[in-house]
Amino acid sequence: MRTPLRHYLLASDFDQTLSFKDSGMVLAELLGIEGFEARVAGLGRSHLVQQGGELAYLIRHDPEFRSVRREHLQETGRRIRLKHAIPALVDFISHDTPGCRFDFFVISAAPREIVISALDGIVPPEHIYGTELEFDAQSGEVRSIKRVPAGYGKVAVIEELEHRLGIAPDRTIYVGDGSSDVHVMLHVNNRGGFTIAVSENKQLARIAQSTVVSDNAFSILVPILDQVLSWETRRIRDLFESYGLTLNGWERDRTDRVQISELLAHPAEAIAG
Repeated sequence: MRTPLRHYLLASDFDQTLSFKDSGMVLAELLGIEGFEARVAGLGRSHLVQQGGELAYLIRHDPEFRSVRREHLQETGRRIRLKHAIPALVDFISHDTPGCRFDFFVISAAPREIVISALDGIVPPEHIYGTELEFDAQSGEVRSIKRVPAGYGKVAVIEELEHRLGIAPDRTIYVGDGSSDVHVMLHVNNRGGFTIAVSENKQLARIAQSTVVSDNAFSILVPILDQVLSWETRRIRDLFESYGLTLNGWERDRTDRVQISELLAHPAEAIAG
């Protein structure tokens, strides 16, 4: 009798998780608006919005950001510098590994137009959840905010996906980088899931079950394969090499410091088992 596949939901934040820079900063630079970080800090002190939802608030209410149009968001996405090997990561998890199946989604408080543009040709738009803005048909101005997946908003998306895909809560894996991911990580941990931080944010360090510090997106597979799927080290190294990558350094700890470089040889097919 064939053993059923273990079905996992792998969800990731976008800003500074799959990218190197906050999308709000890139948008502000595009528009020539100064003081973005100071504005975000001011909103944080005032507690007007959930952490992570600051850009959506600025676009709707800040006089300078009211000039934002859909084309600005799309151009911002094209200008964002992504972490290395995201296509390889998506390729691996889109194919069933022995005994396992992954569904990958991006959940971000950044405007959905930015994330879709940045990940064009890599992640299907239907697998991207971001802040949903409503634009005025005549002026092109943002008329309203329909949904902001920040804070508890990310928890709602996770539960929605688990229900729709029929995935048990203990098969959910969440990857994030900052304080805005605290709520969703606590939620995933409390229901037996697995959480990964990709920065050494002090708040997350106490919550995430693993921390991976690397400029390569493929690195998040290290704790997943090691701690969730119980792969042997040699098998993990072989997988990386099959994608033209090599683990130059792996300091195995609660924080995995991973150094990856591309091999000269052409990438082979992903390991079947």
